[in-house]
Amino acid sequence: MTIQTPIKVDPLLSLMEIPPGYLNVMGYVDESEVNGPGCRAVVWLQGCHRHCPGCFNPASWSFEINELISVDHLFQAIVRNSKNEGVTFSGGEPFWQAPALALLAQRIKSVGLSTMAFTGFTLERLQAPYAPAGAQALLNQLDLLVDGPYMETKAIHTPDSPVSSQNQRVHILNPDFDARITWASDQLEVHILKDGSRIVTGYQGKVDAPERA
Repeated sequence: MTIQTPIKVDPLLSLMEIPPGYLNVMGYVDESEVNGPGCRAVVWLQGCHRHCPGCFNPASWSFEINELISVDHLFQAIVRNSKNEGVTFSGGEPFWQAPALALLAQRIKSVGLSTMAFTGFTLERLQAPYAPAGAQALLNQLDLLVDGPYMETKAIHTPDSPVSSQNQRVHILNPDFDARITWASDQLEVHILKDGSRIVTGYQGKVDAPERA
């Protein structure tokens, strides 16, 4: 009798299933004020290999396709809402989808809006030769970057910190934003969508499964 061992498939291979010009998205919301300076659209990307204890969005870990949305569709959604001053990429891990995000960020900046990302990588890792594909192209389009994995043992519980754990850093990649580190991580925000589902975001928040109001 032969016992077959299940074949383990690298979850990152799922990235190959994303068509060019599309992003595997976990969630989207307009008019957030707890994910960067001012009023912003937020795009949560699907897929993260870290599985950090205390992660705000464990549903984002899987690299399986959740929802494929084109760069053009996201661009139109972001600019359609006049209250959005920019876009923040979160996750999940945005830099696993850096090439398409760089295209989206470039278009967003071309109409005068700002760009920001949260990442579990460090900036140094993203600038290294072995960084995820397209990492530098995305960095070139960002105004702000918050780097470093969330560490539950180093969590910050103060109303004036822009990061959630002590190891994380805010990098100002555009000097125009020197005085715009105005958000605080220790805030929650609830968005009720048209279909009645809710998105809870901010510190210790998460993108919830649909929940009827």
